[in-house]
Amino acid sequence: MALMGAMGGGDMDKMAELMADDMVWQNAGDKNVPWIGPWEGKEAIFGFLGIFSSNFETTLWENEDAFASGDTAAVFGRMNARMTESGKETGEFTFALRAKVRNGQV
Repeated sequence: MALMGAMGGGDMDKMAELMADDMVWQNAGDKNVPWIGPWEGKEAIFGFLGIFSSNFETTLWENEDAFASGDTAAVFGRMNARMTESGKETGEFTFALRAKVRNGQV
C-alpha cells in the first residue's frame, strides 16, 4: 500500500495526499503510552506521528507483504527503531496494518 511506503520513506506530503480527512489510526497497547491511539483525522494522526518520531528514530522499515480484497488492504512488515533519549534499540519487531481504501485514500 502506497501509504505505508510513504510513511517508511518519511514522505509526509504523500501521506497527507493518501489519507482521507476522516481516517482513523488505532495503535493497540497501554493507553498511558503517548503513541497509543486511536487517532481520528489527519491532524491527530500527524500529531501522533510527531510524538512517535520525537521519541524514536526508525532504523529499519520494510514492507514485506501486501494483500487486497475489494476495498480492504493489509500490509505486513518489520521495523526497528532507536530511542532518541537513550540511544537504545527497540529490537526488530513486526507490524500489521489493515485499511479500507476508497477513492485512492485510506
